[in-house]
Amino acid sequence: MANRLAHALDGPCDFLDSLQPQDADQPPSADSVHGVVTSATCAVLSELGADPVRLLREAGCDPWASRDDGRPIPNAALGRLLQLGASRTQCGHLGLLVGQRIALSKLGPSNVLIRNAETVGDALHVLETWPWAWTCGSAVRLCVEADLALLHYFPYEAGATAVGLQSEGALATVVNIIRGLCGAHWSPSELLLPRAPPDHTGPYWHFFRAPVRFDQEWAAIAFSSRLLEQPIAGADRAAHRTAEHRIRQFGAAVPLQMSQQLRRLLREEFFQNPWSGNAVARHLAVHRRTLSRRLRTEGTSFRSVATQIRFERAKQLLADTNMTLAHISACLGFSEAAAFTHAFRRWSGTTPSIWRHASRHPETAADPTRPIPLPHRERDERASLSDHVWDAF
Repeated sequence: MANRLAHALDGPCDFLDSLQPQDADQPPSADSVHGVVTSATCAVLSELGADPVRLLREAGCDPWASRDDGRPIPNAALGRLLQLGASRTQCGHLGLLVGQRIALSKLGPSNVLIRNAETVGDALHVLETWPWAWTCGSAVRLCVEADLALLHYFPYEAGATAVGLQSEGALATVVNIIRGLCGAHWSPSELLLPRAPPDHTGPYWHFFRAPVRFDQEWAAIAFSSRLLEQPIAGADRAAHRTAEHRIRQFGAAVPLQMSQQLRRLLREEFFQNPWSGNAVARHLAVHRRTLSRRLRTEGTSFRSVATQIRFERAKQLLADTNMTLAHISACLGFSEAAAFTHAFRRWSGTTPSIWRHASRHPETAADPTRPIPLPHRERDERASLSDHVWDAF
């Protein structure tokens, strides 16, 4: 059903009208990637001379996903497919090539809402409010400060891999969305990517037409906040209201589990401040004890989810970037590098340096001696936070 949802593009009501009664109790998996992303990945791999069917099998995916109407695959499997593809083709910017193929018209149910939003800001709010309608297992967060807007992208599903490649692809798709609304001439002010620069960075400038900063903590697009107020030509408010009502109905019928809501919230807010269990409960409008009980029924706890997110982010930054251990420990909120090393050894059974050496992907990583940008002031302040905030629940 998730595949039919992803390809229902013709009108404001079609994507729900196409759902048959037998689909009512079979909601799309929260960790599935829409078929359009899968088929775009396979098309790029084929153009680069690789066998997408073989790579899908190696990634543990259904080989039928290589078709133009490809079936959705789990988010973690997409990461494996991208990493395998980058390795076999020696293409360090594979994620970029995939993302730039996905236009607004390919985005399923969110296409109608975005095209008929009143302003560009309202359109981007669709991506933020209903991430499952254009991607699964990841989300975006729009932050505005004075004349600068930052659209952050982050995966929140457990087991996400090749985050750097996925991030560059997602940001390329977002740029396509904005260009679809504002014209092909539009370009962001800057791109931030949580990955080391590949050997060839020219394709990034060619597509984004903006500076790209690699080895960053987060994936984000920076642009003038004035863009958010720009009206969208031809927007149909009636079509938008109808589509919004129906997508709200569908979203309410397939709610995320509490643990998934928690993962998304912690990943969204982690770049601001670590959250305590009490703060999360208030945000989710449930009592602290209710939150604990519902998490227990799903076989987890607040502390377990928070620790898992921290461990996953540590692995991603170690594998995909050239950031120093001190820099990574500050990003994760540790008071010092030694505390990070101690925690990582407890999580993985080895040290961060040994794990990094064993996990580097040469096709997407550059010279580890390359200078790394200094942390932002907020990151330095976060490093002074006590580690016990994650144990408060």
